[in-house]
Amino acid sequence: MVFSFCKRCPRNTEPQNLTQISEFHLIGLSEDPDLQPLLFGLFLSMYLVTVLGNLLIILAVSSDPHLHTPMYFFLSNLSLADICFISTTVPKMLVNIQTHSRAISYVSCLTQMSCLIIFGCMDDLLLTVMAYDRFVAICHPLHYPVIMNPRLCGFLVFVSFLFSLLDSQLHNFIVLQFAYFNSVQIYNFCCEPAQILNLDCSEPFIKNLVTCFVGVIFGFFPISVILFSYYKIVFSILRIPSSGGKYKAFSTCGSHLSVVVLFYGTSVGVYLGSALSHSPRKGVASSVMYTIVTPMLNPFIYSLRNRDIKNALRSIVGTLLFLLGLIFIIFLQ
Repeated sequence: MVFSFCKRCPRNTEPQNLTQISEFHLIGLSEDPDLQPLLFGLFLSMYLVTVLGNLLIILAVSSDPHLHTPMYFFLSNLSLADICFISTTVPKMLVNIQTHSRAISYVSCLTQMSCLIIFGCMDDLLLTVMAYDRFVAICHPLHYPVIMNPRLCGFLVFVSFLFSLLDSQLHNFIVLQFAYFNSVQIYNFCCEPAQILNLDCSEPFIKNLVTCFVGVIFGFFPISVILFSYYKIVFSILRIPSSGGKYKAFSTCGSHLSVVVLFYGTSVGVYLGSALSHSPRKGVASSVMYTIVTPMLNPFIYSLRNRDIKNALRSIVGTLLFLLGLIFIIFLQ
């Protein structure tokens, strides 16, 4: 079911005073004309780096047999989710900057919101699954191949996608029930779910209920699993007698911890902050961090701190350079 229009809040009870609208206006970044070329170049560069970096991670994991393990399987799925996540927002933002337009249709806004939720929640749940994977690998190393078998890994990724899809449909169902919107302006560069919920004129009980429910399922529960996993991991590492063994065990968790802190520190803050505060521009910087900067940094965090990934990437880059050189030689002839 799709609405072709939405309505502003009535200032009185007379129905003829309602104004029908068909689009929202994204007002998240600077409107200074002199900054538009700079913003376009900056975000285009960040988008290309993100897509290329995550594609290299996926290629490295798929091409190197040594990386066909649960940890790298989840990492490749995280990279795929990051590519889809940033592709939901940045291309539309670049088009708006280039065309000097801030408009987004009602249907496009709901579609963007749905994709943001799906791939953002996928990131959320995959980071949780990766924490559980590290817990099993360090705390139960002898049973690791049995517990983290391919069937379970595939099932965990499928469940992560299923819950993300359900969350997206829940938000869509709530927004489609809105009869009136208090504004057509979204003070963000994308259709941020929490801000869309705040545009409704009705009583906030249902919106607050949804926010609390989503906060528990995709905030409290994943963070609790991650904290419990690392609580067990730290105690297991402390029982390792050699310092070299401790460093090796903890080094496998360092990249994941960095991404967890970066992702949760921004995404949970912007969602709950937007729900509890009605300050229009408060969450723009946090939105940029968790929708653009975090997906861009993930490949660097994992590749720079992981010797296996770096070796696989060197092999891929060497192969690509060889092929490019071969094509260049053929072209010259």
